[in-house]
Amino acid sequence: MKLNSLIKTNYKKLRVGRGIGSTKGKTSGRGVKGQKSRSGVAIKSFEGGQMPLFRRLPKRGFKRVHKRNIAILNLSDLNEFLKRKKIDLKNINLKSLSEKKLVSKKYDKLKILGNGEIKEKLNITTDFISKSARIKIEKVGGSINLINQKA
Repeated sequence: MKLNSLIKTNYKKLRVGRGIGSTKGKTSGRGVKGQKSRSGVAIKSFEGGQMPLFRRLPKRGFKRVHKRNIAILNLSDLNEFLKRKKIDLKNINLKSLSEKKLVSKKYDKLKILGNGEIKEKLNITTDFISKSARIKIEKVGGSINLINQKA
């Protein structure tokens, strides 16, 4: 006989904890004492002795203990700041950029990358600079001051 989900069945809902004669009385089929007999308790990530999912999957990635916070600026960004007159040409460094809220205060160092073009003479004090950025800045006649620090 096939059961159709639309047909109502004559099964009564089993009411646990209703006396010894009801087959699920007293401990309600939970056994005696222990963690599993208590209400609202589940053993997290226990899969019945099968190797748990978090142990089956490989570990990935790495978190640096001493993470270096480096602000990265492209020449196109500097050009945009100049267009909007947010920075002055005399000295561009991390301190002046963070004071004008162009770079977040959480950064410790500044790196200039060479994406984009620059048309103004710039005087930049930075921790790191890419070769292409150095070439483009010097080509226009700007100067670069590198802060010597151990990398």
